[in-house]
Amino acid sequence: MFITDLSVNGFKNLKNIEIKPHEKINIFCGKNAQGKTNLIEAIWLCSGARSFRSTKDRRMIGDDEQVMEICLSFKNNFREQDIRYAMAKPNIKEKSVSLNGVKLKAPSKLFGGLNCVIFTPEDLELSKGSPDNRRQFADLSVSQIKNSYSAVTEKYEKLIDQRNTLLKNISYGRSRREELEMWDIQLAQMGAYISLLRFNYTRKLCAIAKNLYSEISGGSEELDIDYYSTVYDTASLGAASVYTGELTERYLNVLKNNIDDDIRAGFTQKGVHRDDLICRINGSPVREDASQGQHRSVALIMKLSQAYILHEEIDDHPVILLDDVLSELDPSRQKFVISKIHDMQVFITCCDMNIPFDEKQHGKIFNIEKGQIKKK
Repeated sequence: MFITDLSVNGFKNLKNIEIKPHEKINIFCGKNAQGKTNLIEAIWLCSGARSFRSTKDRRMIGDDEQVMEICLSFKNNFREQDIRYAMAKPNIKEKSVSLNGVKLKAPSKLFGGLNCVIFTPEDLELSKGSPDNRRQFADLSVSQIKNSYSAVTEKYEKLIDQRNTLLKNISYGRSRREELEMWDIQLAQMGAYISLLRFNYTRKLCAIAKNLYSEISGGSEELDIDYYSTVYDTASLGAASVYTGELTERYLNVLKNNIDDDIRAGFTQKGVHRDDLICRINGSPVREDASQGQHRSVALIMKLSQAYILHEEIDDHPVILLDDVLSELDPSRQKFVISKIHDMQVFITCCDMNIPFDEKQHGKIFNIEKGQIKKK
């Protein structure tokens, strides 16, 4: 899979950009605050995912612009496809998103078309940051494989908020305990579904990451990644083939058995919203015991494994987006990353050209200044 044409206008500071990316490596080089990351973000939005910078809708259109438009064409193993993503003031909530000329109800409907894996400097904190970061990583990864998954996780989050509000109202005497049953039945079904898909994904992630980490560590260290559930033990998830029946019933029982504690706390203490991915090197927890270098290696391996799994599932290479990441790595890790993605289309942002790259053999270098881009 690779992007053949990209045009962006009015998205943040980007103006009248029209390029034909190389099928392999594309480097966007320029000083800070010139629009390099904005360009990566524009590509990422066309994958159907939310902004990796948590950009609000009102900030997507440039200050001096009334309209923003991203047009992107890409080829996969089957055909060439076109994506258009546009917004206009003052109705910025009304996004106009289309795939091959067919208007879509929401940007998330683009999932499964242009498949991308993005790596930002913040991702280097993946293994030592909060569990929320690793849950988001797992959920996005699963969503790229199973398009309907994101709708379930979004609904689950809304239901959890509603249940937590109800728990507080019960503690204040404004609601009755019996009202929880309606929410708990729905949460149990969705929680069982999310747990099983996350668990199965983590098993695939661990298998690939273990081999890659052995390579980057020279065979001296072994990486394991396990899914930690606040509801299930590993054996019950490993033995399950469907989320209905026993898994759903067990999830519901956990919610019921913890009602008193939840009312006292004012929130739901157990469920997929409290789960985690636990990484270990030679048996020791990475989050507590790893060095800075080990944390960076683990994060790299997790993102590379995400790309490899996506390739296996869709039978096509995803597009790789590296936003100012290589500059954060030492030369050996730079070379390792480049060697593992050499057969994929890659977009790299950087402030200088101090990276292992041969333009004549592998791709193109573009220069970006004040939101405008041209081939260097």
